[in-house]
Amino acid sequence: MVKHDFEDVEERTREKLLNLKSILSSLGSVCIAYSGGVDSTFLLRVAKDVLKEKVLAVTATSPTYPQYELEEAMALANKIGVKHLVISSNELDIPGFSDNSTNRCYYCKNDLFRKLKEESERYGIKNIADGSNYDDTKDYRPGRTAAKELGVISPLCEAWLTKNDIRSLSKELGLETWNKPSLACLSSRIPYNEKITEDKLKQVEKAEGVLRSWGFTQFRVRHHNDIARLELISEEMSLLDNAELRLSIDSALKSLGFKYVAVDLLGYRTGSMNEVIKAYER
Repeated sequence: MVKHDFEDVEERTREKLLNLKSILSSLGSVCIAYSGGVDSTFLLRVAKDVLKEKVLAVTATSPTYPQYELEEAMALANKIGVKHLVISSNELDIPGFSDNSTNRCYYCKNDLFRKLKEESERYGIKNIADGSNYDDTKDYRPGRTAAKELGVISPLCEAWLTKNDIRSLSKELGLETWNKPSLACLSSRIPYNEKITEDKLKQVEKAEGVLRSWGFTQFRVRHHNDIARLELISEEMSLLDNAELRLSIDSALKSLGFKYVAVDLLGYRTGSMNEVIKAYER
């Protein structure tokens, strides 16, 4: 295996990595909630380096998890060389989830972590970890409450590793996810208190597939009933200067059932649906 050094990574980030390895080493074994995203892939790789065969990755399939993400997660877990389980889950069957209240993520994570607890017990693993990073503590994350209640640990957060730290270290480790766009479950595209349905989730997944096919990288298609609100990063807003491209996107999304396609002038930002909660608090 190729050895990677961290000479070009800031000293503070290296210290965080060493801290992460120490945290993982103290666990002895760990079951990781694995999505195939930047954070959980990095955590899985470091855990594999530290704990060798005492690592279990578990991915839950569901209508809120795009199929292409599942395929990528399976390929990455295989490349890292860990035991990987794919279990079935359907958040829409969880009482309260589809009502889409502001604590929707609590119901989802509570169900997910209970399933992981069952799997970890089956394999004799005592610890369950998720990929939450230190930046996640700055946003509204009701799923973290479920994690605390069920004793799920967040090693990346405990090591004070931010998203930028994780991307830098992932690049040094040769992980292809180092510059992967940030992920979020498809339910996050639907405004709070509007019913989540499988049809809406499929509509969003297909709409985002359209943008991806045209070369957009980091974006969201927010579902506002008849309106598709596109959030794009500033670097890619200029792609819409192409009239032919605009018309193609408009036509494709309308063929999926949207009546109007709008572009959010503030662009892409994580947790934009949480802005409503913050506005209420003010």
